[in-house]
Amino acid sequence: MKRITTYWLRLSKDLRASTPRIASIMETSHRKLKIALYSDDSSVRASVITALGKQISPDLGAHKILEFATAKALRMAVDSGANFDLFILDGEAVPEGGLGVAKQLKDEVFNCGVVIVLVARSADAWLAGWSRAEGVISHPIDPFTLAKSVAEILAKNPIAS
Repeated sequence: MKRITTYWLRLSKDLRASTPRIASIMETSHRKLKIALYSDDSSVRASVITALGKQISPDLGAHKILEFATAKALRMAVDSGANFDLFILDGEAVPEGGLGVAKQLKDEVFNCGVVIVLVARSADAWLAGWSRAEGVISHPIDPFTLAKSVAEILAKNPIAS
């Protein structure tokens, strides 16, 4: 048993050294993923929180979600030094949509976390590209696929530390 454990520890150390993305995921699994959720609609925020559950995927470990009903509150949190691994922004929020907020975060925040925007129609996905978001998910929020989609987006994009 000791031999297997030693081999596994050496293998995981080698993987972390050779692949920064795997190292990032392994380190993240030992700490809580910090998620900023912005939507003016409390039902959208509740749907996302319910869909993500307590853990997005076994690789990512537990997470902590901070909700923001206004873009101003989100900006104040970011400006005060709060670091988020992931931003989930509602593109349909009013008066400031999540797409504009995403663009501002990407333009102004050094080492910005991964940004996912929620859009009304899949045809609006090009706007997510303009905003430099790493991922786009269409409304209505499907609780069975949201966590899977978020995990896939996080797997493709490094998590800022």
